[in-house]
Amino acid sequence: MTLRPGVLLALLLLLGAAGIVAGVLIGSTGWADLGDEGMAVILWDIRLPRSLGAWWAGALLGMAGAMAQGLFRNPLADPYLLGSASGAGLAVAVALALTGVSPQTSSLLARVGLTGVAFVGTLVGVGLTLVLARGVEQTLRLLLAGVVVGVVLNALTGLATLWAPDILRAMQAFLLGNTGLLGWSSVAVMASCGVAALAVGLLASPALDALTLGEATATSLGVRLPAVRLLLIFAFALATGAAVAQTGIVAFVGLVAPHLVRSLCPMLHGRLIALSAAAGGALLLAADVLARGLTRPQELPVGLVTALLGGVYLLVLMHRRGAPRR
Repeated sequence: MTLRPGVLLALLLLLGAAGIVAGVLIGSTGWADLGDEGMAVILWDIRLPRSLGAWWAGALLGMAGAMAQGLFRNPLADPYLLGSASGAGLAVAVALALTGVSPQTSSLLARVGLTGVAFVGTLVGVGLTLVLARGVEQTLRLLLAGVVVGVVLNALTGLATLWAPDILRAMQAFLLGNTGLLGWSSVAVMASCGVAALAVGLLASPALDALTLGEATATSLGVRLPAVRLLLIFAFALATGAAVAQTGIVAFVGLVAPHLVRSLCPMLHGRLIALSAAAGGALLLAADVLARGLTRPQELPVGLVTALLGGVYLLVLMHRRGAPRR
């Protein structure tokens, strides 16, 4: 099934809007009682910012995945595979261990600071991957370097957690993915980072289109590869850092969203990045609603739900592509 980009965007935004409504009406305590005056505080100060924040986190991961796959010309590349999320996790763990800042009590200033720390961590993780891979020319070396850097940084995150056991509970929620702490400050931070990252991605999208023909061809067409790499690394590092700092490690969204968009509507990178953001927002928001409603009154970590859904989707995709044609 192939859809037009405009139709697909409208459908994804409609799904996102429906998910926000469902997120406001459905909670771990059950359906919202609209006739209760005290419910208004829960709806507008807790459930609505959580739903909007979940959409923005998914959108950030979706656009970051699309930019990473285009930059490295590898459909398996995502923000986590290249060490960016591992770097952000280590930076957040060190910040929590040194300052004692807890996500439960953080204000807007603390959220911005935590996002900045995670952003620096993403740059460190991606930088280490590129240094170890000696650039992005060899895909296999790049993937192996990303795996190695991720393992090392995750090990250092574990050491930081052991060094400061008081942050163990916060880090557990961080590593499993958690949207329960999202508020209006989180929405403001992620929205500003998302707009900036999307603008850079759209600006660099013609270079990504040329890069699909190969680096030599892109250079002959006038693409300045060093500058493009720098801009795109900045963009998807900013997007990943903002999402990871606010929601923790949410698996598969950055990988599945671009694949889903391509399967429904093959297109150039400009539209792909925008539609991947819409798809990522709808996916994470749907997973968040499921995480709230499946085991009420308890909530599942949203990262577990996205891992299950994303894993099933990729297995089905691999089965369809690997099936013999008749």
